[in-house]
Amino acid sequence: MTQAGVHRDIPEDFDPSSSDDPDEVHALYRDLRGRCPVAFSSRYGGFWALTRYADVKAAALDDTTFRSSVKAVVPSDPRGLRRPPLNFDAPEHKPFRRALDATLSRQRLDALEPVLRRHAVEQLAPLLERGSGDIAQEFGARFPAWVTTEWLNLDPDLAPVLAATAARWVQAWRLQDREVVNEMSQRMYRMARDLVADRRRTPRPVEEDPASSLLAERADGVPLEEEHVVGALRQSLVVGMVAPPIVIGSIALHLGEDQALQAKLRNEPSLIPAALEEFLRLYAPYRGFARTAAEPVEIGGREILPGEPITLTYASANRDAAVFDDPDVFVLGRPNVADHLAFGRGRHRCPGASMARLMLRIALEELLDRTTSFTATGRREGARMPELGAVSVELELVPARRG
Repeated sequence: MTQAGVHRDIPEDFDPSSSDDPDEVHALYRDLRGRCPVAFSSRYGGFWALTRYADVKAAALDDTTFRSSVKAVVPSDPRGLRRPPLNFDAPEHKPFRRALDATLSRQRLDALEPVLRRHAVEQLAPLLERGSGDIAQEFGARFPAWVTTEWLNLDPDLAPVLAATAARWVQAWRLQDREVVNEMSQRMYRMARDLVADRRRTPRPVEEDPASSLLAERADGVPLEEEHVVGALRQSLVVGMVAPPIVIGSIALHLGEDQALQAKLRNEPSLIPAALEEFLRLYAPYRGFARTAAEPVEIGGREILPGEPITLTYASANRDAAVFDDPDVFVLGRPNVADHLAFGRGRHRCPGASMARLMLRIALEELLDRTTSFTATGRREGARMPELGAVSVELELVPARRG
């Protein structure tokens, strides 16, 4: 491994891409937590992986030692671009978070819920009419595009375009296909620039519109740089499109194979919010969110030098038996389920966590309400690094009779 011109001889501990099967990846993490909890891989230019809950949480909370501005994901964007707020350290990232947080209030989400529910029903309809379909690639990709469209107040015609563009971008990013990544990214940049230009002409209430909120924000009394505003909106266009298909696919696969739990949630929908938290713990969709050491640090007896990437393996941390009893088992009403790290911790915790929870709740409520049963059948596909979970899940669905 080479960092800042220094060559280091570090034994390679694991291959993060040895399998895309979620069960096999979790078996690998279980082995690493017991054998080598601070592991090294030479893949993707070389990086460390923290696999134990305590180490992951501590690093996520310490944004002074562990920076996001150098490399926030492994593998990273092959073009090396940096956009706020994810790729900015404190305090530079604060005004961007503040502007986006202002548009995600409980009042705003309550107002969005009936609109989002209509979109969920519309996007489920084709699968219900056929009695089958890929819940992750179809519903799981299209419904989140409408969530993003409504949150950002985009032209409705852009929702299907965003769904297709983001899907191609994600796949190319996983394959490190620089040409396609750049082409799809430029399409989303054009969307972001058009959005900024429109809001400069006709601003909207800052508590209801992310672009207007970013344009109205000030850092030490100075407006945010327009290119950074565009970058933050470009990031917003895609972050809500990466994880949802995986989480929705993983939940549907679990319920498609556990008919008793499926029936219980269908008959007792008040249990769905608690079930979602356990699903988020069990199926955290990221294995490659990263930080970079700002100074020499020792974790678990391993020396990590400045500039060396460190992945906070949330998916592994959420199945650490030191924190969660029977960590690989779904436990409805788990006493400490709120301790899961599916949305991260610290300054860089997911700003859209509340909206993601709303989206997932609506998706699961409508899927259960509009079926009498569904079964996971046929083809299924696991996500590639840096994500983890089911990106393709074929379901057979029995629609519910409605009056």
